[in-house]
Amino acid sequence: MRPGFRFVAAVIAGILAVTGAVVAAEVARFAGDALERPGIDAFYEQPADAATGDPGTIVKTDPLLGAPLAARAWRIMYRTTTAAGEPVVATGVLVVPLLPAPPEGRTVVSWGHPTTGAARDCAPSYAFGPFSLIEGLRALLDRGYAVVATDYVGMGTDGPDSYLVGITGGNAVLDAVRAARAVPEARASDRVILWGHSQGGQAVLFAAEQAPQYAPELQIQAVAAAAPAANLADLMSAHLDDISGVTIGSYAFTAFSETYPDAPLESILTPAALKTVPQMNELCLLSNIDELHAIGQPLVGDFTIADPTTTAPWSDLLAENSAGATAFDAPLFLAQGLKDELVVPKDTAAFAEHEAGLGIRVTYQEIPFATHGTVALLAIPGLMQWLDRHVP
Repeated sequence: MRPGFRFVAAVIAGILAVTGAVVAAEVARFAGDALERPGIDAFYEQPADAATGDPGTIVKTDPLLGAPLAARAWRIMYRTTTAAGEPVVATGVLVVPLLPAPPEGRTVVSWGHPTTGAARDCAPSYAFGPFSLIEGLRALLDRGYAVVATDYVGMGTDGPDSYLVGITGGNAVLDAVRAARAVPEARASDRVILWGHSQGGQAVLFAAEQAPQYAPELQIQAVAAAAPAANLADLMSAHLDDISGVTIGSYAFTAFSETYPDAPLESILTPAALKTVPQMNELCLLSNIDELHAIGQPLVGDFTIADPTTTAPWSDLLAENSAGATAFDAPLFLAQGLKDELVVPKDTAAFAEHEAGLGIRVTYQEIPFATHGTVALLAIPGLMQWLDRHVP
């Protein structure tokens, strides 16, 4: 065999070996997920004293059989607090690389997932493939980070609905880091990167704003968000008369009405919407989107009795749950797809300007061909380069 052919054959053999290893790892992860399904519901049942304890302390953990390649993982149940300061419980997943941790421990990436719904079964950690929504997981693990991903409050396990309730979401993101640090095998440090998409973008922005008061022991190294639901009034204004507004509003108005006593649903929703919204809240976005749209479509144009962006108390609540009220001492990476029809590009550009005006060091990346669904994935190369520059 000629030398050139031998070289090509060696390269092909190497590629096949790597491909085979990756396929084998995915098969093992799939098999692990399948083996866990029969008893999975037991994990999400709360003990009687589940909420008793400090925020971020562990209620229980469960090692996952289907961990990603070269990693180990756990489902976690931990304590956190609501916007009203009430103790509650949240769930999520924790993933760490198999490589030894540095002497100072692993930097923790706390991920905020995009909208999956509001019902308990919509929790990403409950899904078959509980890591599938963590954008950039492989790249983050390869850099030696521990990655923790909250389900937020009200999904996975019992708790009040918290969809787009900023403080509750931010608390869950921060307490997930505390929970990661409470798992000895994770070797998690107090250094934190916050990263989220859409609903998760709002959650990590609130986490960054709240961290100095809520979790002062954590060192926020960097904050990143893809197409964040940062300004809720802008988001709602863009979709008052379409199916996205009905879907998001069904989740958000319900959560707000449960969180804020002075905001009953009948003060904003039409009689038709009041009948339909409970049914929509039982459906998960990713697995039931066709059904959600079929149920919600008749409400387009007949969803609210007034404009929530200009009608109290809803306008005040949209403002209260919008990010950007205060600066934070960490660099900020924002990514926005120019083909995004949900979070309007001009709104994210305006938010980037607003944050820079507060003195935050903002890097704003527009991705011309990215949609709302693809922007977090397509932002990963730029995000990794940015993290390599900004996080020691």
